[in-house]
Formats: sequence, structure tokens, C-alpha cells
Amino acid sequence: MSKSLYALGIGIGTQNAHGDWLEVYFPAPMMDVGDELAAALGSSGYTAQAVHALDAAALSEFGRLCATAGAPELWSTCEAMAGSNRPAVLVVLNEDVAPASVPEAYLKLQLISHRLVKPQQTNLDGVFAVLPNVAWTSEGAIDLEELPARQLAARLQGRDLEVSCVDKFPKMTNYVVPTGVRIAHTARVRLGAYLGEGTTVMHEGFVNFNAGTEGPGMIEGRISAGIFIGAGSDVGGGASIMGTLSGGGDIVISMGRDCLLGANAGLGIPLGDRCTIEAGLYVTAGTKVAVLDADGQQVSTIKARELSGKSDLLFRRNSLTGRVECLANKSAIALNEELHAHN
Repeated sequence: MSKSLYALGIGIGTQNAHGDWLEVYFPAPMMDVGDELAAALGSSGYTAQAVHALDAAALSEFGRLCATAGAPELWSTCEAMAGSNRPAVLVVLNEDVAPASVPEAYLKLQLISHRLVKPQQTNLDGVFAVLPNVAWTSEGAIDLEELPARQLAARLQGRDLEVSCVDKFPKMTNYVVPTGVRIAHTARVRLGAYLGEGTTVMHEGFVNFNAGTEGPGMIEGRISAGIFIGAGSDVGGGASIMGTLSGGGDIVISMGRDCLLGANAGLGIPLGDRCTIEAGLYVTAGTKVAVLDADGQQVSTIKARELSGKSDLLFRRNSLTGRVECLANKSAIALNEELHAHN
């Protein structure tokens, strides 16, 4: 990566009647910005850590600059955008700081979904305050104040304007479709999700922004914001992983490789590799756990947070006593290879 720039993206998006950005689509965001392009940007007035609105003339000028600076892919993008009347924008980020505008926030979310940076590895502080609440419709993003007039206009023309959701985050697949994944219900994966090669998200699976999977993996439950799931792990149907936005505090919850979170189970501590939480059991940081030895004898009683990040653990509830127990689990979870074939 260039020492001069953190990331760069040229995008096309939607604005409301006041010229405020609602969303931006970046077809090819970049983090590996070469020194030659970075120097050309600086000498041409495209200062770092800035958002530049581009009209048709500016798009053509910027495209020529990219072509001479060894970035032909950006040149072709500029040429394509110059023929459109949609608003275009260039976002240049000199360093990884919290997004201060809608274009900056959308660039960072798409960096994650393009697998250029993993969850928790780019600064998204304050992103909720930056992003507007938008009506996502069959005609694209619409400002909520402008929605009634647009609905009436559609009806007068004999059309129905479908509003699929009202949210700050759109679905990922309207911006990025990563290679080698299956997503049964695209509305359940938000922009800013990271889906590694070989990930399957089933109909009731959900992946929030700034969260995701290393892949391969089977996701039938909920992955909250900030969570990352290791390769070969399975989040069972109805299972939930506590995120930093909903009670997890500053603790970054994660699952290591070859783990199983059983159906309707829950996770509130980081897990190492090859761990299993049985179906229906929710393990939070304060859960009292009886630690068993190889002979099934209780060694101690501790809070689950003391087991954070450790590998080869099996959490279960004793059906006779009701206590939560933990013992060594040496068997890795073998995912169904047929289910994870995405070609």
C-alpha cells in the first residue's frame, strides 16, 4: 500500500433534492494506491482526506490523469461515468480515520465487502450518525421526506413503487457480490459484511455490517456487527452471536476455526478453534461454568469470560443438574463439502 494514501474510490450515487448524498456505489474501490497515482493526485489538486464532486468535464480530466499515472481501470470507470447524468464523486482517504461524510462511509463499507479489509480493521466510528435513514425502493434510494411525492407520482403513472426497507444500510448484493458465496436471502446481508470464499448464508442467516466470515462456513444464525467467524465454522439455525452494539461492550466477540454454535444457541465470549456450544445454550461472559477434567469430574467453577479465546472446548448443559459444563473437545467440526460447493 502506498504510504501516501489509505484508500481511494470513484463512485456514482444518489442525492436528495437538496443535493445531500443518500448513497454511493464504488465499482472498484482501491487500497493499493501506487505512489505514481498518489503523486499525480496531489499535484492536480485532488487533496487527500477529501470528497470531490465530479461533473462530466472533471470526470474526463480525472480519467486522463489516471491513464497517465498507470491506473487504466480508473480511467475506464471515469469514461463510463462521464456519459451519465448521475452525480459522481471521488473520495480520497489519506489515513484511516472515522468517516465524516456519506461518500466516505460508503467507500469504507465497500472496502470490507470487496474483501480489501476485514471487519474491525477499518475505522467506522460514528458511522450511524453519518448515514441517513433511507427508503430503499424499486427505483433506488429515496429521501424519506420525498417518498410520499414519489409514491404518488408512481401511482399516477400506473406503477407501484415498492419500498423493500427503511434503513441506514442497504443490502450488500446491490453493491458487491463476492466470488464463491451462496446467499439464500440477500436482504439479510448488509453492506459492509465480509463473506469469505466458500461462505453459505442460508435463508434465516444474517450478517451485519463490519462483520463476517473467513470462509468456508455455514451461516444459519445471526452474526452481529463486529463479529468475525473463522474458516470451517458453523453458526446453527436460530443461533445468535452477541455484538458490540448490543450488550457486548468493548469486547470483540469472535469464533475461531472449525467451531460449531448449535441451533438456537448463543455466544457472548470470544472462542478459539475447534469449540462447540450445544444447541439451545447461550454462553455469556458472566455464565457460571463447571470445568470438567478428562474423567468428567468437576475441577472448578468459573465465569465463562475466563475461557475467552481458548480452543478445544465443549460447552453443554447438564440435563440432570441444569449447570453449564465445559470439557475438552478434540473433534473438529467437518462441514458438508457438497453444501459448500459454489461452482
